[in-house]
Amino acid sequence: MFNILRITTDFTKKDTFWPGEMRYHITALVVIICSCYLLDIIWRKRLNRKTNFSETNQTVIKEYLKVLLSTIVFLNGTVFLGDTTGLLYLGDGFIDYILSNVVLVPLLLLYYTLIRNDIVDKNYMQQKLQLEGLKSKQLETELDYLKAQYHPHFLFNALNTVYFQINEENDVAKKTVELLSELLRYQLYGVNKIVSIREEIDFINNYISFQQLRISERLCLHMTVDPVLNDQLLHPLLFQPLLENAFKYVDGEYRIDIDIRMTDNGIRFTIENSISPQNKIYSNKNKGIGIENLKRRLSILYPDRYIFKTGKEENKFRACLIIEPEKDGY
Repeated sequence: MFNILRITTDFTKKDTFWPGEMRYHITALVVIICSCYLLDIIWRKRLNRKTNFSETNQTVIKEYLKVLLSTIVFLNGTVFLGDTTGLLYLGDGFIDYILSNVVLVPLLLLYYTLIRNDIVDKNYMQQKLQLEGLKSKQLETELDYLKAQYHPHFLFNALNTVYFQINEENDVAKKTVELLSELLRYQLYGVNKIVSIREEIDFINNYISFQQLRISERLCLHMTVDPVLNDQLLHPLLFQPLLENAFKYVDGEYRIDIDIRMTDNGIRFTIENSISPQNKIYSNKNKGIGIENLKRRLSILYPDRYIFKTGKEENKFRACLIIEPEKDGY
């Protein structure tokens, strides 16, 4: 196209076609090729960094105006630098500047549009594949959840059957089954909704009562609950892993202290259990899966809205969880 335009301009003026030495023509060709490849690399890197192509017409117009302006500056800067250094030969300076812009700017904009559309299509297909993958995983998760529910429901119904088969005189056994049923009921029907702190505290009391039926009477347990805690909302079963760990690993003085109160930062749950000085169960290599699952749940349910700390002293392990109450039931 550039040669055709030169033919048009040179022959109409009855001038020599592409006057000057051959090396100037070869140099000009190399400069054009290198410049186009350079722009190609710059544009592709810029477009590949772009993650959102769902833009308004105004945004797209601004994008193309920036590309147009940068292309004109780059093109004319290259031509000016080549002309100044003697690398390029411009027979008719002003006309050659115009020809360079008339030929290369539309072609470069067209090429930018082609590579942009190609990257947009790839981006769209990638997002579509990711969405299909998420839908597939969601269905698998839902199926696993339904399968997982079958066994707890069966156990829950079986416990009710056992409860009515226990002799009326066996109060301890009936109390054990009753508490276990209540714990299972809360985990089955309360886990998928927001609950009040009062419901969570009732679950904690039931859990403590159940544990006290099966552990030594020498356990000293003290629990303090802030009276202002009543209707504040939170996701359920966030304190249960900490309770379970305390009852599982309590040793030494055999003491557990629980404190639940409202602070400026939110609902604070603190639990301490005594341990033997030789106890190494809380080392980094022996972290329970319950704590890791708790951290994962917190990161999903309360991103940047919780504080969780644990610490071990010579004869005591302490865990503290602070979460912001939910503002509504969703």
